[in-house]
Amino acid sequence: MTTAERTITNIAKAARAASNPVAVLEDETRAGVLRALAEKLDANRERVLAANAEDLNEAEKNGIDTPKLKRLRLEENSIDQLISGLNQIAKAPDPVGQVTREQTLENGLLVQRQRTPLGVIAMIYEARPGVTVDAFALCFRSGNACILKGGREASRSNAMLAELIRDTLTEHGVNADAMQSICDISRDEVRTMLSMSDEIDLVIPRGGENLIRFVDEHARMPTVLHYKGVCHIYVDEDADLDQAVEIITTAKTSNPATCNTVECLLIHEAIAEQLSTMLAPRIDEAGIELRADETIRALIPSSRPASDDDWGAEYLDLILAARVVGSIDEAVSHIERFGSDHTEAILTQNQHTADDFCRRVRSSCVLVNASTRFNDGFQLGLGAELGISTSRVHAYGPMGLEGLTIERWVVRGDGQTR
Repeated sequence: MTTAERTITNIAKAARAASNPVAVLEDETRAGVLRALAEKLDANRERVLAANAEDLNEAEKNGIDTPKLKRLRLEENSIDQLISGLNQIAKAPDPVGQVTREQTLENGLLVQRQRTPLGVIAMIYEARPGVTVDAFALCFRSGNACILKGGREASRSNAMLAELIRDTLTEHGVNADAMQSICDISRDEVRTMLSMSDEIDLVIPRGGENLIRFVDEHARMPTVLHYKGVCHIYVDEDADLDQAVEIITTAKTSNPATCNTVECLLIHEAIAEQLSTMLAPRIDEAGIELRADETIRALIPSSRPASDDDWGAEYLDLILAARVVGSIDEAVSHIERFGSDHTEAILTQNQHTADDFCRRVRSSCVLVNASTRFNDGFQLGLGAELGISTSRVHAYGPMGLEGLTIERWVVRGDGQTR
């Protein structure tokens, strides 16, 4: 066994040893750590931003693409959101021990379903140093230890944030091994970590498709996956078109590098001409490259012809695929074929049509008259998220506190035998 492998093994074993004490911590201790971390993060803004600036400078020298640079960047408002998320998670109801079902049987047994921590959660992610804070907060608040493997491009940012977290744990009398942060390890060492099913209970990859497929292929423990964010907006014939223009435009431009950005627009043929006329100047003004079918190209001359590869593409850029459909049936069929179970929205003033769309589309989040960008843990009131699960398992959609626990049976009797 190599030194690196022993190091990874020791890290995982230390997290496992810390996980049981964390699981039985008092609620106020777990919440108090997060409130204290929010204060420490606020007091150390300059240090965090300086570390992030060094990461950005090196990333630019190494030619990292623009979408990834955007995910890597931390700014004052980024830290504001992290602080807000920490406080929101601290205020959230404690999921540990929460009774989700209770029944007294004829034989007198009291049967309960209770939430309990998973144990040790490993997360492997690229860029996005804010994930270090969000992931720790959610894991710790739900009674779990965590191993966070960030990308090399964010090594300084992640190291600084990890230092603040571990210091806060120590100051509150909690074993700092409950939070492990690793960056500079090889692909073989990651493979070793993914084989350690005795020490790690769940692994969550968050990043590019290659990373996610690698984790899915090599993990020997359960995984929660998020392959792609191929998000659709369907504009129904009964849509408010002024509202639709605003939702479509901002769903692409507010942060095009995120997984909940709209990637494909489906327009009912009855309103295609009117909507195209209204949408064209906003698209041109925003610098969006529209890749469209023949009908839309005739209505918006600045658009480019869409190829077969554009249906189902995750651009993560100012590019939008668009086509006309003849009915809600055709829209749903397109989503079933090319969607990624991430996020879909319908824009309509017809309640029956909206309900029909929500019933038939089975993605992790379905929205009515709202942007796809709301499929986000912070926006949905979870405080933060570990990622958006597109695996149809116990957690589907943004993974907040409840998604980091499982339900078990607790049965209370008074001498019953069988």
